[in-house]
Amino acid sequence: MTSAIMPTYAPADIAFEHGEGVYLYSTDGKKYVDFGSGIAVSALGHSHPHLVAAIQEQAGKVMHYSNLYRIPGQETLAQRLVDNSFASSVFCTNSGAEAVECGLKIVRRYHDVNGNPDKYRVITCTGSFHGRTLATLSAAKNEKHMDGFTPMLDGFDQVPFGNLNELRAAVTEETAAILVEPIQGEGGITYAEPEYFKRLRDTADEFGLLLFLDEVQTGIGRTGKLFAHEWADIQPDVVAAAKGLGGGFPVGACLANEKATAAMAPGTHGSTFGGNPMASAAANAVLDIVLGDGFLENVQKTGAYLRTKLEELSAKHAFLGDVRGQGLLTGIVCDDSVVNLDLVKAAENIGLLTVPAGANVVRVLPPLIVTEAEIDEGMAILDQACGEMGG
Repeated sequence: MTSAIMPTYAPADIAFEHGEGVYLYSTDGKKYVDFGSGIAVSALGHSHPHLVAAIQEQAGKVMHYSNLYRIPGQETLAQRLVDNSFASSVFCTNSGAEAVECGLKIVRRYHDVNGNPDKYRVITCTGSFHGRTLATLSAAKNEKHMDGFTPMLDGFDQVPFGNLNELRAAVTEETAAILVEPIQGEGGITYAEPEYFKRLRDTADEFGLLLFLDEVQTGIGRTGKLFAHEWADIQPDVVAAAKGLGGGFPVGACLANEKATAAMAPGTHGSTFGGNPMASAAANAVLDIVLGDGFLENVQKTGAYLRTKLEELSAKHAFLGDVRGQGLLTGIVCDDSVVNLDLVKAAENIGLLTVPAGANVVRVLPPLIVTEAEIDEGMAILDQACGEMGG
């Protein structure tokens, strides 16, 4: 039967009927260990009782009435993010791409209101992914994603990720900001040392730029801190967040410090749905759990355990290489003899969900509530899949 869905996806022939914790159950009754988390979205796993109750309760009150009026849940959400981060204000969005777009507008507006309207260009990094809008595609400059959509928008200059010298050389009188992911998820779980981010902060200060971090995938506890930049002990100017923030409900946020916030005023940005009562209820429920005592420390613990288990698999199977990432944002490299998509499919056939990434990497992204026993279960399936691949 021909689908009425626009053919922009090539989904696996699986539909899920329900989920519980780290498990998904397909419509034909098969059980899967979900170590994809909807691409790092299902932070609390599936059917988490606190999240479900919050959404159900809010749905019975009011779901939407727009930002023409105060939304108490959104105010609470913004304050909690401010209280637990570098930020002084938050703009709520529906997605990560919108959060990045908001940040791009903030950095341009900041320089414009400070008398430098010619400072509009943003330095980005190779291997990055910032979303699927024209502006975020233009920022990442991924040829595969740009195909058929050129010309891209002007205003972005790209340098190699992790190379501070080339980044500094790319700064001009028109440069407004640096935009970088703390860990490149889509690009292959590419990691840079904390010192790189400390130097990015210093460089931004030296040249009068804003430091803008895309934490859509790394944020909301995924690496074991609320935001990944905390590992480098730096204070960015703007951060984009989404994915895990709603635990599966579409919501994002753009966080900004006081100087960046000062550039924004009524009418400079807006969203019909962003931060509506339903989205805010979901995000607040997620933060109830993620900000709870010991939760992030446990993510660090289970993340270290997952890394150890992946390293054991890498040592066992010849075609597996480096283990990458931090916390529960991890990946393992396949060599040229195996295509990552084939390994993802082999694991899926047995009952483990993972996510492909660039650089021939298989992403392993369990829900943040995963236990060591559940990691053992998932790794046993991945081990079996590797064996079937001939490794």
